[in-house]
Amino acid sequence: MASAEELMAAAVSRTGCDDFGDDAFREGLEVLTRALRDEARLNARGEAFIYQRIGLHLDQRLQVEDWYRRHPEIDDEQIVAPLFGLGLPRTGSTALSFLLAQDPGVRYLRSWESAQPCPPPSTVIGADPRIPPDQRSPVAGSRRHVPNDVRGPMECLELMALDFRSQIFQAYAQIPSYSEWLVDQADFTSTYRYQLRVLKLLQWGEPTRRWRLKSPAHVLSLPDLDRVFPDARFVMTHRDPADVMLSVADVYADIVGGFTDHLDTGYLGRLNVAQWSAGMDRVMAFRARGAEDRFYDIDFRSMQADPVGEVTRLYAWLGEPLTEEFTARMQAWWAENAEKREPHPKADPEVFGLHPNAIRPLFADYVSTYISAGGQCP
Repeated sequence: MASAEELMAAAVSRTGCDDFGDDAFREGLEVLTRALRDEARLNARGEAFIYQRIGLHLDQRLQVEDWYRRHPEIDDEQIVAPLFGLGLPRTGSTALSFLLAQDPGVRYLRSWESAQPCPPPSTVIGADPRIPPDQRSPVAGSRRHVPNDVRGPMECLELMALDFRSQIFQAYAQIPSYSEWLVDQADFTSTYRYQLRVLKLLQWGEPTRRWRLKSPAHVLSLPDLDRVFPDARFVMTHRDPADVMLSVADVYADIVGGFTDHLDTGYLGRLNVAQWSAGMDRVMAFRARGAEDRFYDIDFRSMQADPVGEVTRLYAWLGEPLTEEFTARMQAWWAENAEKREPHPKADPEVFGLHPNAIRPLFADYVSTYISAGGQCP
C-alpha cells in the first residue's frame, strides 16, 4: 500500500512537474491513504483502480498548477452566480442536470473533462483524446444506475477529489475513518477554492456562459461552499428518505463490492443514514440562517410527472429565458432516456439493516418541511 508521500513522488515523476499548489489537500490524502491501508481490505482489482485514481488526481493537480504558472491570466476568469444542484441522492438530481445541460446557453461540467480537466478544452485542436470513441463514460460498478453520457454532465465529486475531500472515495471502498473525518472534521473551504480554480481553467478560452453544477454531497458543506461562491443559487431535489437510503446503499454495494471480497452491507446502510441525515440537518440550518431565497425546491414526484414544466418554473425563478430550442431538446432527451431506462429491482432492506421506521425519525424535520403528500414542495 503506497503512502501519501510515495503517491505524490510518483506523480511528480510521471508529469515532470513539482508544484501541487495549496498544501491543504495533503490532510485529506493522508487520512485517505491510512484508511485504505488499515480498513478497506481491497482486492487486487480494487487496489489497481483506486490507487490509479489517486494518481490521476495528483497528476491533474500538478498540471493545473503548471497551466496557471504559464498562463496566470486564467485567474482573471469570472465565475458568476453558478447554480448548484443538491439534495439527497437518488432524488432525480442527475436527470435534472441532464435536462439543464440541454440549454445551449449554459456551461456544465462535462463527464469527459471532470476527472481530467487538463489540458484546458479550449487549447485542444481536433478531437479531444479524453472523449471515448463509444461516447459512454466508464462506470466503476457493474450496473448503470443513472443516465450516462460522456458528453453529458458530471457531479462535482471528481473536482472535489482533487483536494481529497470527496464522497467519491467512500463509494469505492469501506473506509470508516475517512468517512467520519469527512463529515465531522474536514474543512471544505480549500476544496471549493480549488474547484473554483479548475472551473476558471475549464472556462478559459471559451465563451462565458452560466455554470450549472451538481452534487448531493454539497449538503454537508454549504457554509464552506458559500464562502467561495457567495453569489451561488441552489436547486434542491426531494424524495422520501426511506426510499433514498436503500437505493443509495445498494449503489455503494454494487461499486464497493467489486473492489473488496469483504463487503459489509450493514456498514454501508449505517454510513448512508448517518451522513445524509447529518446533511439534511445542515442544509436546513443553512437555509434558516437567511439563505431561503437562494433555493428552489423540486419534489421527485413532480419531476417525474412534468420534467419540462419543473425546469420552466425553475427558469422563471432564476429570471432567465427559456428558448424554444432548449424546450425541444429537453423533451427529446426525456423521451429518449425513458426508452433506455433499465429496470432496477428494489434491494432487500434486510441486507442493509435499513428499516423505514428506524430511518424516518432521523429525517422527521426534513420530511415535515419539504415532503408533502401531493408531491409539491412548499
